[in-house]
Amino acid sequence: MTSLPFTKGHGTGNDFVLFADPDGRIELGADRIAAIADRHFGVGADGVIRAVRSQSLPEGAASLEEDPHAEWFMDYHNADGSAAEMCGNGIRVYVRYLLDQGLLQLEVGETVKIGTRGGVHPVTRHAGGFTVDLGPFVVLDDAEVTVSARDLAVARPGLPVGVGNPHVVVALADDDELDELDLNEAPKVHPTPPDGANVEFVVPGEPLIVNGVGRIRLRVHERGVGETLSCGTGVAASAIAFRHYAGENAPDRWAVEVPGGELEVEIQDGRVLLTGPAELVFDGDYEL
Repeated sequence: MTSLPFTKGHGTGNDFVLFADPDGRIELGADRIAAIADRHFGVGADGVIRAVRSQSLPEGAASLEEDPHAEWFMDYHNADGSAAEMCGNGIRVYVRYLLDQGLLQLEVGETVKIGTRGGVHPVTRHAGGFTVDLGPFVVLDDAEVTVSARDLAVARPGLPVGVGNPHVVVALADDDELDELDLNEAPKVHPTPPDGANVEFVVPGEPLIVNGVGRIRLRVHERGVGETLSCGTGVAASAIAFRHYAGENAPDRWAVEVPGGELEVEIQDGRVLLTGPAELVFDGDYEL
């Protein structure tokens, strides 16, 4: 193979390069993936997604053991080439890509099971986008974590939240504090998580709740990527954190504003659902 056919897609500005390899025959190392994702010398993306059948790669065996209906595996890598457990925006774009390539049939209202390194996740198609069930979550409210960042005067408390991948959510006082942050440099989490973490800086809406729906706004620094316009699991983690802060009367539905748009989060019986758009932008060939 001398060139790699690909599609560029995004979910609220969180962008990806996707390519089809159903039988798992294409092996791209971390350096090659990073070169593809490079915004100056490559295609440019926050991550690279390989569409591969679960039976065609070792990581897919766990998905099929968890759910034999998980035919397709989202082989996701960050922009630096490192593998990631899960991507809430990426999995919606991935399903849209499978449909566009004729690799999957899914009518509006139907659900497909997708394998990931973070487990099997159901994705439901809607007229205007997709809902992914991110599964159970973990809030480590007894952890003593602080986060420092450039242009943040003092380190702030962070709440670790697990949503298939690790996050630390930091509440800020107001929009000005959020807008003035410089996230070109990775925030420092103390103590340092063993596998790193995505860090979300969040401000509540004024008012926080409108017609029974919570409202928050955030910016995110993704491990292995940098600041992104959106992060699906980060959006979910932030809604979970603010629901935790708000206490017993907190809503289960949240509208979350990110630089790239808005996503919806719903918490049901200890599980978190994420709803949003998925767009495919253009096709191309990358010379290998």
